Amino acid sequence: MNIAIAPIPAAFLSRVRSQGVDDLGQPVKRVVAEGGEPCRDVLRRARGGERLILASFTPFSKAGPYKEYGPIFVLADDADDDARRDALPLDGYLREQFVIRAYSGAEEIVDAALVTPRDALSTVDRFFDRDGTAFLHVRFPTYGCFAMRIDRTS
Repeated sequence: MNIAIAPIPAAFLSRVRSQGVDDLGQPVKRVVAEGGEPCRDVLRRARGGERLILASFTPFSKAGPYKEYGPIFVLADDADDDARRDALPLDGYLREQFVIRAYSGAEEIVDAALVTPRDALSTVDRFFDRDGTAFLHVRFPTYGCFAMRIDRTS
């Protein structure tokens, strides 16, 4: 599987950390991790006591009915990002179930599935084999929060 997990844009991380303003122009919420919060910038779960930022984020660049904003956790301080970006983080970040959505180049949903780690790779392959799929989003099922964007690599 040739994939790349897109990082959260550096401009967003810089803005929420230094200016305290999210993608909706709102003040961010600074919290201390209880432990287990999904840290989107480093693709791992937070450790208890870590300083986090909770902020509204949109992974979309185009206006349209599917453009949505939602809460994500990022580390409050810039950290070394040693997350693998060429494989799905199935070792605890995504947990037992998650949603994979396929989007077109116009950023419209073309397919979606609720999957387990066992089904994830075959679902990614199936969605990328489909004509019209430009990229994928992974979301946490309970709250629907954005977990990651997956792009196809050659």
